[in-house]
Amino acid sequence: MLLKTVNLKKDMPLVREALAQLEREISMARQQGYVLLKIIHGYGSHGVGGDIRIAVQKRLREICDAADCGAVIFGEDWRISDPLTWELIRKHPALKRDSDLGRGNRGITVLVLS
Repeated sequence: MLLKTVNLKKDMPLVREALAQLEREISMARQQGYVLLKIIHGYGSHGVGGDIRIAVQKRLREICDAADCGAVIFGEDWRISDPLTWELIRKHPALKRDSDLGRGNRGITVLVLS
């Protein structure tokens, strides 16, 4: 399986609840054999920041720094002109149909699990 999408901002959780759900979703996606996990975390009510976005992206960087993931691609970089995104699209052409590709959506992050 290629891409699983999870919505962490649904139900307006507290940051700690969103981070706990993130950990569960990463574990489940790995068990289910997904290559990528697209995380919808939002970007704040006025597009300025957002505590969940900041905490989720920090945690994903920590996971990747510990060599426990392939890479992390922030939504603003999820575009064909980004070298890592392009490499993924070359391996998995179905990603061209992703609705967030090329939109500069700061409310998402893509985690490469393998």
